[in-house]
Amino acid sequence: MEQPPEFLRCGDVELRRWREDDLETLCQVASESLDHLRPWMPWVEDHGRELYEEFMARSERGWKACSDFRYAITSGGEVIGSCGLRQVGPGAWDIGYWLHPAETGKGFATMAAAALVGAGKRIPGVHRIEIRHDEANPASGAVARRLGFTEAERVREPEGPQAPGEAGVTVVWRIDTQAETEP
Repeated sequence: MEQPPEFLRCGDVELRRWREDDLETLCQVASESLDHLRPWMPWVEDHGRELYEEFMARSERGWKACSDFRYAITSGGEVIGSCGLRQVGPGAWDIGYWLHPAETGKGFATMAAAALVGAGKRIPGVHRIEIRHDEANPASGAVARRLGFTEAERVREPEGPQAPGEAGVTVVWRIDTQAETEP
């Protein structure tokens, strides 16, 4: 499988592959974002240096396996969040993202997701790209809508909500990339 570029750009954001020497930056940006992320991200409750070290190790493993491509979101040379493109099934990839609370509302999540969509479309064998979020998080749905994703389904999670702000229903947005490449 082909890997996407280590650097992607869209508008005012540049995505760059997370590097081992980014650990301190990740710790700082994520720690400053905990209250903002707590409603939507279950990992926030177990945050700490070990969690971020494991994130970096998983990032490296995923990149080598061509199954999970994680990027630092930067603007003006500063890390402002994280995003990734990961395989969730044969030909199916999922985009995830989060931003530092001081950087929300500026279009950065949409720009980052757009860069990932473009990179995902260039990976051979990708048939669809998805964005998934809890129905109680309309901001993530707005990103998907702005990028032309179509709401494909809503799935009631059998284990219920995993984070305090969640309703326990996952909204799945989808772009069918195969239809775009066929004559």
